[in-house]
Amino acid sequence: MVTTRVLAVAADGSPVADEASALDLIGDAFGAGANVVSVPVERLSPEFFRLRSGVAGAVVQKFANYRLRLVVVGDATYHGPTSGPVDDWMREANRGRELWFVADDAELERRLDAEG
Repeated sequence: MVTTRVLAVAADGSPVADEASALDLIGDAFGAGANVVSVPVERLSPEFFRLRSGVAGAVVQKFANYRLRLVVVGDATYHGPTSGPVDDWMREANRGRELWFVADDAELERRLDAEG
């Protein structure tokens, strides 16, 4: 049985805006022995939710390459309204294992508990 360890990133700090900032969090996760990284939506660059920017793809791919799950916590509309494609992407991501979007830490805990 794999133990799930979550690194909960603080809402304040430099924004997660590119591969380099993703690698900083990945290093923190490895240092903490975590296999899940929980990032408040406030900490993400607004470009993360603009799929054409490529920021989300680059960040999520880095986490996947290192076999870490990225969880975005909070209201995705924090940076402004989301579009249909973004909503579709978030819904599809929540069906998988690499990237989740949750409303709060309690929802994250329920989802992790459901995995067993």
